[in-house]
Amino acid sequence: MKKAQPIFVTQPSLPPLEEFMPYLEQIWENKILTNGGPFHQQLEQALCDYLGVQHIALFSNGTLALLTALQALRVTGEVITTPYSFVATSHAMLWNSIRPVFVDIDPHSFNLDPAQIEAAITPQTTAILPVHCYGRPCDVEAIQKIADNYNLKVIYDAAHAFGVQDQRGSILNFGDLSVLSFHATKVFNTFEGGAIICKDAKTKTRIDQLKNFGFVNETTVVAPGINAKMSELNAAFGLLQLKHVDQAIARRQEIDQAYRSGLAGIRGITVPDNMPGVVANYSYFPILVGPEYPLSRDALYEKLKEQNIFARRYFYPLITDFPMYRGLPSAKKSLLPRADQAAAEVICLPIYPALSADDVQRVIAACAEYAQG
Repeated sequence: MKKAQPIFVTQPSLPPLEEFMPYLEQIWENKILTNGGPFHQQLEQALCDYLGVQHIALFSNGTLALLTALQALRVTGEVITTPYSFVATSHAMLWNSIRPVFVDIDPHSFNLDPAQIEAAITPQTTAILPVHCYGRPCDVEAIQKIADNYNLKVIYDAAHAFGVQDQRGSILNFGDLSVLSFHATKVFNTFEGGAIICKDAKTKTRIDQLKNFGFVNETTVVAPGINAKMSELNAAFGLLQLKHVDQAIARRQEIDQAYRSGLAGIRGITVPDNMPGVVANYSYFPILVGPEYPLSRDALYEKLKEQNIFARRYFYPLITDFPMYRGLPSAKKSLLPRADQAAAEVICLPIYPALSADDVQRVIAACAEYAQG
């Protein structure tokens, strides 16, 4: 029997190649490849307009954007964050000689639980770094209230949250800074890339200096910056992607709805509700594999692989399980029961615009088949 074609958890959105050729020709004609060229400037403005934000600084990737965001706000000491994320969130702290302090998550949003934050604050705490996990917004009001009470900075890891809005507009406008990823697997991508969203021109100037070695002009360096600039090639691809992103998100929503319908009623499978009042981007489709399901989450993950369905255990292991973090007092599993449970039960099913309706049904059928025991 012929093996089914593989289905991956995500695939990059790629517009037709012929649409990209005029951008390449323009780059060749301009002979400007980097250093804030015309496509870089156009993309910054286009993203400000699309996302409804005041200022945006483009980066070569989201991790360098996180590193720079911490530098831009001169964050030191301890930063309260989540253990339930991709390791770049906390790695950026270690690279800045910052001590991450982990607190547990809310089991419904998968985000940092504001009720856990206050008890973790010490005299060394200078900031909070929450994550909009799966593009599901954090409780930004509660987090900001705590930050204001204790004079803390707030930097959001918004790698998953491109285009996400609530009743007040873009979720990216909350906190002091928000950091986006434009990695190839994201809803909006520039091959590789990232960005920092900020609220004032002075902060953007500092960020732009830090991502370009600290240069102010040809002979003046004001900070120990790095090289994190986005190239013209990446910026041009981003401009093209922006033309197609609404269509891509609409297709993701269709897949989300098909999964919700097809998985409804399967014993032991829980699909988290979409958050009320939120304009989502459907960046991921997490499900929880509970004790009533005949297989463990890990067993289901392996069974799906046997059918050439490559789901992902986002996020497993927890950040606090890795050797550079597990020795921290805040990394104890007894302090993080909800995050630990999510890491053991969540599996993200494939979702991307090119995923066919037949393949969606194939994933649903596999989950239902193993539910029979």
